[in-house]
Amino acid sequence: MQRRDFLRSGANLAALGTLSAAAVADEPAAAPLRVALVGCGWYGKTDLFHLMQVAPVEVVGLCDVDSAMVAAAADLVAGRQPSGKKPPVFGDYRVLLAETRPQVVLVATPDHWHCLPMIAACQAGCDVYVQKPISFDVVEGRAMVAAARKHGRTVQVGLQRRSTPHLLEARDRYIATGKLGKIAAVDIHSYYGSRAAFPPAATPPATLDWEMYCGPAPLIDFRPQLHPRAWRDCIEFSNGQTGDLCVHFYDLVRFFLGLSWPKRIAATGGALLRPADSTIRLHDTQTALFDHGHVQVVWTQRNWGENPDPAYPWGATLYGDKGTLKLSVQSYDFQPKGGGGAEHGTFLDEREQHPEDVAHKETEPFAAAATRRHMADFLAARAAGRRPVADIAEGHVSSAACILANLAMRLGRTIALDGEGNVVGDPEADALLTRSYRAPWQHPTPETV
Repeated sequence: MQRRDFLRSGANLAALGTLSAAAVADEPAAAPLRVALVGCGWYGKTDLFHLMQVAPVEVVGLCDVDSAMVAAAADLVAGRQPSGKKPPVFGDYRVLLAETRPQVVLVATPDHWHCLPMIAACQAGCDVYVQKPISFDVVEGRAMVAAARKHGRTVQVGLQRRSTPHLLEARDRYIATGKLGKIAAVDIHSYYGSRAAFPPAATPPATLDWEMYCGPAPLIDFRPQLHPRAWRDCIEFSNGQTGDLCVHFYDLVRFFLGLSWPKRIAATGGALLRPADSTIRLHDTQTALFDHGHVQVVWTQRNWGENPDPAYPWGATLYGDKGTLKLSVQSYDFQPKGGGGAEHGTFLDEREQHPEDVAHKETEPFAAAATRRHMADFLAARAAGRRPVADIAEGHVSSAACILANLAMRLGRTIALDGEGNVVGDPEADALLTRSYRAPWQHPTPETV
């Protein structure tokens, strides 16, 4: 990306930082947006509450396979929305779509349940905000892009690093101005820990529809602690920290540097520290290379041992020939080549302006300002008929690349891609881009949406 393009895009996104509730979209203030949420856990409620902070909203339906969780969410929503109404609750997103006819649907389920509700919402004429990674497998992602385009829907992906004020500030100060110089190498890393195992299998809680929870994934035994938040440690539901954490900063790097599909993806690692008989089969160690030719992006995951940089347990480091730029959700640090002149920035803390963030204890303070701006961009794009900053196609590239890193690790070889993200010269890898769905669920393709 040329410097002038960086500056132009920086100016456009900077405007998001000053958006108020009245300036989000051109829709009449007297007509609240009809919104539904599918997935009422931690981040689902957080996303919904941030949307409610930037636009007039009437929550017309909530859906979750846990009846206790969705009922609790309905109580919280009733206390937040101006109408005071408690929205109806559902256990099946298809019934929610048919009975409530929302304009916007937020999808914040576990990863294996992102695809089908998003496509169904597009088919029902809804615009969608879907969490990352957009899909569990690569072909799901292709189908999601096709659904958005075929039905003319605005779809924003929850890759809110693209709307994070301090990260955009760092981009504009050091990348757009050329202070970082030519960038040829980027390190993305996570040194967060992970659990060693799940408890023994048990009967699911009476409030949890375990059959529906598993959905198109294999019907595995329920294990305590798995629900509501530890599903990310289940290989049946998640692509692990590569799909959860790598995707955020890999997407940001692509955004900042104007990168599309990598030319090659290689990865090594595995579950190297967990006991051999652990009930968790996802990797705890991984090194992946996303080869973009002129830029090499390396992902390092190590869920054990010491963190070599306590201030940056999860983040990205961009190496330029004029300096080094460290980025995290909390801060940035720029160090020019040769020493001296180091500069530091921190996240935009808006808790004083939004005390309700503190009241909702699950809110991440470092992400709140970013998510509000990301929601504002989604609604502005919807009103203007343009693509949002984290359009579904961009979310697909970043998500699929991370999924392919796991596949390259599993196969033990490099995967080559063409400019459209198709696997080149590896029929076995190509066949693994789609996982089998459990009946009666049908795996979507770009042709069937």
